[in-house]
Amino acid sequence: MQKPDSVQWANPGALGLAAFGFTTLLLQFHNLGLITDVIPMVYGFFWGGAAQVIAGIIDARRGDTFGLTAFTSYGFFWIALALGLVLQHQGIITLDTEGLGWLMIVWAVFTFFMGIGTLKMTVTHVTIFGTLTILFILLALHFLAGMDAKIAGAEGLVCGASAVYGAAAIIINDKFGRTVLPLGQLKK
Repeated sequence: MQKPDSVQWANPGALGLAAFGFTTLLLQFHNLGLITDVIPMVYGFFWGGAAQVIAGIIDARRGDTFGLTAFTSYGFFWIALALGLVLQHQGIITLDTEGLGWLMIVWAVFTFFMGIGTLKMTVTHVTIFGTLTILFILLALHFLAGMDAKIAGAEGLVCGASAVYGAAAIIINDKFGRTVLPLGQLKK
């Protein structure tokens, strides 16, 4: 029988990046006007939210402070955003556009400093966090200055697709035991 400390945890990066990436894509489809219902928010609760929190907890168990902080923070971001938007959709609350704008600024700052940490990771991680920082800035401009949400939606497709690519690379590379889809390892 193995001791609990000797159990090797799988890499949760694939789960976390897939959850973040696909949920981000769904929300950008909404921002672009391709989806008009609440399905992105339903996925925000579970895949974008809960799945990322689980990935973050696994990263914590593996001793990865960056993964813990990133996945749990963005997971709870999705859960909170989804809850707010679903409650607004149901007419229970009205979200304040100024509040949403400042929320996006706070998340842009958080994402920017997390992005500095990616400079010791991979080109894929740098791309995800760089495009996510830009996405939060564009969303802030949408809420605070009335910029068309389609601009953020188009840029957000790059961010979401980058995360999906990262998830696919982790899974495919792991199963093939070699680099099939490069992540662009940066020098440590």
